[in-house]
Amino acid sequence: MTPRAADRARYDRATAPLDAPLALVDLEAFDANADDLVRRAQGKPIRVASKSVRCRALLERVLARDGFAGIMSFTLAESIWLARAGFEDVLLAYPSADRDRFAELAADPKLAAAITVMVDDPAQLDLIDRARDRADLPVRICLELDTSLQLLGGRVRVGARRSPLREPAQLAELARAVVRRPGFRLVGLMAYEGHVAGVGDDIAGRPVRSRAIRLMQTAARKELAARRAEVVRAVRAVAPDLEFVNGGGTGSVQHTAAEDAVTEIAAGSGLYVPRLFDNYTSFTGRPAALFALPVVRRPGVGVVTVLGGGYPASGAAGVDRLPVPYLPEGLRYDPQEGAGEVQTPLLGTAADDLLIGDKVWFRHAKAGELCERFDELHLVEGDRVTATVPTYRGEGRTFL
Repeated sequence: MTPRAADRARYDRATAPLDAPLALVDLEAFDANADDLVRRAQGKPIRVASKSVRCRALLERVLARDGFAGIMSFTLAESIWLARAGFEDVLLAYPSADRDRFAELAADPKLAAAITVMVDDPAQLDLIDRARDRADLPVRICLELDTSLQLLGGRVRVGARRSPLREPAQLAELARAVVRRPGFRLVGLMAYEGHVAGVGDDIAGRPVRSRAIRLMQTAARKELAARRAEVVRAVRAVAPDLEFVNGGGTGSVQHTAAEDAVTEIAAGSGLYVPRLFDNYTSFTGRPAALFALPVVRRPGVGVVTVLGGGYPASGAAGVDRLPVPYLPEGLRYDPQEGAGEVQTPLLGTAADDLLIGDKVWFRHAKAGELCERFDELHLVEGDRVTATVPTYRGEGRTFL
């Protein structure tokens, strides 16, 4: 029996009393992935990206482990919800225009102390000021640095379009604006190198593209390390008491941790290890989060139909954004139908061994987005479900 077949047998036994569709997290794999992140972080704390987990129970589990500290959230409403639930260090990784929540944040000492918000434009400070009634509770501010690699005088850009702040002088100028302005406190700097941390460099069947990605990432890491160090020096000259400099992501943990200027690492997808994180030379994780769909039809030889399945991930549309049939091995989509909203046909010789009611296990393309499809996660240890916990959706919290 192959390791994957053994996992399938465990998951089928563990969930035998449960009807699919359902989602599970293998806690042994989850904990092993957490240990690997800590090893690669080389002693620097890891701030957990909540969008990649979207389950309070699992956020609590990982934050109870040595090597993890704090949450990186994705909306202000989520940040406030987490802070009110007892999480004491929440960094909002994206700017917000939620005036009602800014008013709530600025009026509550507990929230103001627990939450740090992201800014890359003075207009965002103006919005916060207009939203609040009082300025005696300072809002904690983090600045974001653009990490993209720019070539040929900026005519070629590699990396996400995030912050407009790129050069040390730009960050220092905004830092001075924050420091001079009543009601704000500059505490952090963030730089997320998604083109390194979130892009696999070992794509199956694509050796030339894989090599090109590795060359790009080597150049990007070198350029960013030098520029990030200069930016940190420039911002610390304005705000010597800066509490943290956040960088990295699952795919670049060890590289970012090696930079002296960085004080903490962000990671989250590496806990679940979705399919987009299979293609890295720098680490190998264990798939920990899966979902099962039931076989409801057998249309013919070499084909079964499962209920549901159209769960694409965000990003540029493509086949790599679809979930992948994982267990049993050897199933694939019908190219004329793909993953369907209500039903999904699957092809392959493995289909002939499946009966009506059997489960087919899938891996989602991205991490936390799976939790937007399911109200709960069944936590598996060995061949038993030892707990069932709600996702954000299961708690009635759909923040985006």
